[in-house]
Amino acid sequence: MDGQKQSYYINIQSNEIFTGPFEGEWDFKIEATESQINFIERLFNRMDETDWESYFRSHIPYLEYHHQPQNKEYDQRMLWIYTTLYELGDEKTREHIRKMGILNEDSTRIQNKSF
Repeated sequence: MDGQKQSYYINIQSNEIFTGPFEGEWDFKIEATESQINFIERLFNRMDETDWESYFRSHIPYLEYHHQPQNKEYDQRMLWIYTTLYELGDEKTREHIRKMGILNEDSTRIQNKSF
């Protein structure tokens, strides 16, 4: 039954995924399969790891942001998350992400569709 899509509600700030609209505060509604949700969960988990690495490295004053590889990884993963949400989202989700201006036309098409 992995191919069946169902509604999920995503909170980007807390990296939470809800199956119902009243389970918690959410930002985006998507229609996804179980494997697509697993993909988003893996991205969220990696974001948490990278976030902690950035926190610890931020205490080294001579390292600039753009020279820290984990910051580039964080940015890339955030782009993947928003691209995935754009692809799976309802029209309201897509419109919101378009207005944010973080995705260009090429990034709104997921390059690797092997969730």
